[in-house]
Amino acid sequence: MAKATTPKPGRVRIENVNHPGSSTAVDAGLYNAMREALLAVLPDGAPGMTESQMRQAVLRKLPEDLFPGGERAGWWSKAVQLDLEAKAIIVRESSRPLRWHRAPENAEAAGAPTPDSPARTRAEALNAELRRREGLSRR
Repeated sequence: MAKATTPKPGRVRIENVNHPGSSTAVDAGLYNAMREALLAVLPDGAPGMTESQMRQAVLRKLPEDLFPGGERAGWWSKAVQLDLEAKAIIVRESSRPLRWHRAPENAEAAGAPTPDSPARTRAEALNAELRRREGLSRR
């Protein structure tokens, strides 16, 4: 569940496209470095990059002082990818393997999920149904 409080100084609140409405506070320096790297390597449109391609490409763009030898880059790339996806800054393509690219400047006009879009609403409904089923199976 999302907290209404602002994160402590030096931290930012990130979202997860797979869990709408929830957020987590993380280190701002690491987040911003990965965000810049990820947006720098992702293409403007389809075909995008696979997750493994993204992880390899961002390594060259990350500051060595924050990610020595690429340490913890995998976790941060996934966390930032999910946050940018939740904010409709990047788009997940419906392909196999999954691919991502930057959203068009006017994402709403291009059909990218927004907080009120049918795609986002369907995702929230599916997540609610999964939580309901998990609750029933624990009884």
